[in-house]
Amino acid sequence: MSLIDVQEVVKAYDGGDGLVTALGGVNLQVEEGEFLAMLGPSGSGKSTLLSIFGGINPPTSGRVLIDDIDVYQLSAEQRADFRSEYLGFVFQQFQLIPYLTAIENVMLPLAITDRSNREQREMAKGVLEKVGLGNKLDRLPNQLSGGEQERVAIARAIVNRPPILFADEPTGALDTKTGEEIMDLFKALNKEGQTIIMVTHNLEALKHVGRAIFIRDGLLEKTESFNEGVS
Repeated sequence: MSLIDVQEVVKAYDGGDGLVTALGGVNLQVEEGEFLAMLGPSGSGKSTLLSIFGGINPPTSGRVLIDDIDVYQLSAEQRADFRSEYLGFVFQQFQLIPYLTAIENVMLPLAITDRSNREQREMAKGVLEKVGLGNKLDRLPNQLSGGEQERVAIARAIVNRPPILFADEPTGALDTKTGEEIMDLFKALNKEGQTIIMVTHNLEALKHVGRAIFIRDGLLEKTESFNEGVS
């Protein structure tokens, strides 16, 4: 059984002059521990598919099964609980709270748990050390570089130890060297067993992933598999 099973997913929007089809019947399976990249031109549907994967954007039709749970058969409240338990999200614009320190930003997903504040702080400290920011726990976002802010965002996404990590253009706002460092971090997380699904325009990122799917005009155009990424 695949960790994620997407079955005949269609997404259509009202474009004013009629329906616009963003996704035209996508079937896709993702295995536990996979590092999957989704590529395609702007408007191809890849970010829409990622948001449907993530339980944020209900499809017009079709099913999304994660760990055999039919995500869109859950109520909105159940789906929110499911996201907090199963899924971590990393975005291109980081989305850090500017008046909270690095460790406070990372502690945010733990606020709804029954863990003590001390335990939450220890967990947040642990993941910040894991991403190489153990010496910058009390810095505000504007006191960190872009790459460091992205590391904080990754730490926040994994602090709850979610089975699946989604990343939407995680290196898009970074210079080449910093982007490469972030991709090395994702690869290291994947080697530890983290399932990662990433939307990217960056073909260089393919050397880090296990499989890539190419989406065009809302359809899955082709799939390429790599044993250990591309050399």
